[in-house]
Amino acid sequence: QVQLVESGGGLVQAGGSLRLSCAASGRTFSNHGMGWFRQAPGKDREFVAAISRLGSNTYYADSVKGRFTISRENAKNTMYLQMNSLKPEDTAVYYCARGRYYSGSRDVSEYDYWGQGTQVTVSS
Repeated sequence: QVQLVESGGGLVQAGGSLRLSCAASGRTFSNHGMGWFRQAPGKDREFVAAISRLGSNTYYADSVKGRFTISRENAKNTMYLQMNSLKPEDTAVYYCARGRYYSGSRDVSEYDYWGQGTQVTVSS
Protein backbone atom coordinates (compact mmCIF):
# COMPACT_ATOMS: atom_id res chain seq x y z
CA GLN A 1 0.00 0.00 0.00
CA VAL A 2 1.34 3.40 -0.99
CA GLN A 3 0.86 6.40 1.24
CA LEU A 4 1.36 9.99 0.16
CA VAL A 5 1.59 12.77 2.73
CA GLU A 6 1.59 16.44 1.74
CA SER A 7 2.97 19.23 3.88
CA GLY A 8 3.93 22.88 3.58
CA GLY A 9 0.58 24.51 3.02
CA GLY A 10 -0.53 27.60 4.88
CA LEU A 11 -1.66 31.21 4.69
CA VAL A 12 0.40 33.64 2.63
CA GLN A 13 -0.10 37.10 1.19
CA ALA A 14 -0.40 37.65 -2.53
CA GLY A 15 3.04 37.76 -4.11
CA GLY A 16 4.47 35.42 -1.50
CA SER A 17 5.88 31.92 -1.80
CA LEU A 18 5.28 28.46 -0.38
CA ARG A 19 6.97 25.13 -0.91
CA LEU A 20 4.84 22.01 -0.77
CA SER A 21 6.31 18.57 -0.13
CA CYS A 22 4.88 15.14 -0.82
CA ALA A 23 6.48 12.21 1.02
CA ALA A 24 5.77 8.76 -0.38
CA SER A 25 6.03 5.38 1.28
CA GLY A 26 7.16 2.26 -0.54
CA ARG A 27 10.09 1.27 -2.71
CA THR A 28 8.72 2.06 -6.15
CA PHE A 29 8.63 5.86 -6.01
CA SER A 30 11.19 6.27 -8.79
CA ASN A 31 9.16 4.01 -11.12
CA HIS A 32 6.25 6.41 -11.33
CA GLY A 33 5.47 9.82 -12.67
CA MET A 34 4.00 12.14 -10.04
CA GLY A 35 1.63 15.06 -10.11
CA TRP A 36 0.10 17.94 -8.19
CA PHE A 37 -3.56 18.82 -8.44
CA ARG A 38 -5.70 21.36 -6.62
CA GLN A 39 -9.35 21.83 -5.77
CA ALA A 40 -10.99 25.08 -4.78
CA PRO A 41 -14.40 25.17 -3.05
CA GLY A 42 -17.19 24.46 -5.50
CA LYS A 43 -14.80 23.60 -8.32
CA ASP A 44 -13.51 20.42 -9.88
CA ARG A 45 -10.06 19.09 -9.11
CA GLU A 46 -7.63 20.57 -11.63
CA PHE A 47 -4.17 19.72 -12.85
CA VAL A 48 -1.31 21.88 -11.61
CA ALA A 49 1.97 20.16 -12.52
CA ALA A 50 3.47 16.76 -13.24
CA ILE A 51 6.92 15.23 -13.43
CA SER A 52 8.26 12.06 -15.03
CA ARG A 53 9.80 9.33 -12.95
CA LEU A 54 13.39 10.58 -13.21
CA GLY A 55 12.46 14.23 -13.33
CA SER A 56 13.58 14.78 -16.92
CA ASN A 57 10.17 15.96 -18.09
CA THR A 58 7.85 18.40 -16.39
CA TYR A 59 4.40 19.70 -17.31
CA TYR A 60 2.47 22.70 -16.03
CA ALA A 61 -0.99 24.16 -16.25
CA ASP A 62 -0.96 27.46 -18.13
CA SER A 63 -2.24 29.22 -15.03
CA VAL A 64 0.92 28.39 -13.02
CA LYS A 65 3.58 28.25 -15.73
CA GLY A 66 6.50 30.51 -14.87
CA ARG A 67 5.45 30.77 -11.22
CA PHE A 68 5.47 27.16 -9.96
CA THR A 69 8.26 24.60 -10.19
CA ILE A 70 7.83 20.87 -9.67
CA SER A 71 10.78 18.70 -8.66
CA ARG A 72 11.55 15.39 -6.98
CA GLU A 73 14.27 13.66 -4.99
CA ASN A 74 13.95 9.94 -5.59
CA ALA A 75 16.55 9.12 -2.94
CA LYS A 76 14.20 10.71 -0.40
CA ASN A 77 10.92 9.47 -1.93
CA THR A 78 9.81 13.09 -2.00
CA MET A 79 8.28 15.45 -4.53
CA TYR A 80 8.09 19.23 -4.23
CA LEU A 81 6.11 22.14 -5.59
CA GLN A 82 7.77 25.53 -5.26
CA MET A 83 5.09 28.18 -5.61
CA ASN A 84 6.16 31.79 -6.20
CA SER A 85 4.23 34.97 -6.97
CA LEU A 86 1.13 33.46 -5.44
CA LYS A 87 -2.26 34.90 -6.32
CA PRO A 88 -5.61 34.71 -4.47
CA GLU A 89 -6.89 32.44 -7.24
CA ASP A 90 -4.25 29.87 -6.24
CA THR A 91 -6.22 29.29 -3.03
CA ALA A 92 -7.19 25.61 -2.90
CA VAL A 93 -6.48 22.26 -1.33
CA TYR A 94 -3.41 20.86 -3.05
CA TYR A 95 -3.07 17.12 -3.59
CA CYS A 96 -0.13 15.04 -4.68
CA ALA A 97 -0.73 11.88 -6.66
CA ARG A 98 1.22 8.90 -7.99
CA GLY A 99 0.96 8.21 -11.68
CA ARG A 100 0.21 4.80 -13.11
CA TYR A 101 3.04 5.12 -15.62
CA TYR A 102 6.60 6.40 -15.96
CA SER A 103 5.64 9.76 -17.42
CA GLY A 104 3.68 12.53 -15.78
CA SER A 105 0.16 13.28 -16.98
CA ARG A 106 -2.44 16.06 -16.95
CA ASP A 107 -5.22 13.48 -16.74
CA VAL A 108 -6.56 12.79 -13.25
CA SER A 109 -7.58 9.27 -14.31
CA GLU A 110 -3.93 8.32 -14.85
CA TYR A 111 -3.17 8.54 -11.12
CA ASP A 112 -3.79 5.70 -8.72
CA TYR A 113 -2.81 6.98 -5.27
CA TRP A 114 -3.61 10.33 -3.69
CA GLY A 115 -2.57 12.20 -0.60
CA GLN A 116 -5.00 13.75 1.86
CA GLY A 117 -4.31 17.30 0.68
CA THR A 118 -2.86 20.45 2.18
CA GLN A 119 -4.63 23.81 2.29
CA VAL A 120 -3.07 26.80 0.58
CA THR A 121 -4.71 30.16 1.20
CA VAL A 122 -3.51 33.32 -0.52
CA SER A 123 -4.83 36.59 0.86
CA SER A 124 -5.15 39.73 -1.25
